[in-house]
Amino acid sequence: MPLRRTKKADLMAKYKKYFEISLIASLVLLIVAFKFFPNLKGEGAILEGPQELFTVEDIQQTKQEDRPPPPPKPPIPIEAPADDVLEDIEIGDTEIDFEANIEAPPPPKEDKKVVEEEPVYFVAVEEMPEPVGGIQAIQKRIIYPEIAKRAGVEGRVYILAFVDENGTVTKAEVIKGIGAGCDEAALSAVKKTKFKPGKQRGKPVKVQVSIPVVFKLQ
Repeated sequence: MPLRRTKKADLMAKYKKYFEISLIASLVLLIVAFKFFPNLKGEGAILEGPQELFTVEDIQQTKQEDRPPPPPKPPIPIEAPADDVLEDIEIGDTEIDFEANIEAPPPPKEDKKVVEEEPVYFVAVEEMPEPVGGIQAIQKRIIYPEIAKRAGVEGRVYILAFVDENGTVTKAEVIKGIGAGCDEAALSAVKKTKFKPGKQRGKPVKVQVSIPVVFKLQ
């Protein structure tokens, strides 16, 4: 059986009435307080201290005085010719004769540059150049470098020698080297060696020939 509330125990029925009475009472107390105690100050009131006055002074703006421009540079004195020098100068005739025949100037000379053609060396001929005294003549001129001796460098250096009609080596190049100063020693030995010139159809000609130079420690 559900419980039923009585009117005396039901507080929500009188809530609205009590709220209106309490609101009216608080408004009446507030009006009375403002009417009879308008100047009431509590401890938490903010006290205003004395105010300091300060004056603002007008600052006069200073004007920058215009500086005078710098003085001009003094002129450089130029020496005038003396009267004696002017008397020695002869002024030629400046009149132009329009009827005279004027020859045209000669054409400029062309500088002919002589282009030297590089000599042509044969690669293969009927009789190839040979060193006078054989390869042993080149080997005798070899100075074994001290660096190569200490490092134990041995091997064969191939030199390309350009031999003219007289059997003289005009130029030499290293085709294959071993380093340690041996390439330079081989070049020097080949250049100092005299060759039998190469021949084509019985006539001496310029020929390039490859020469092996051996470096071997004893």
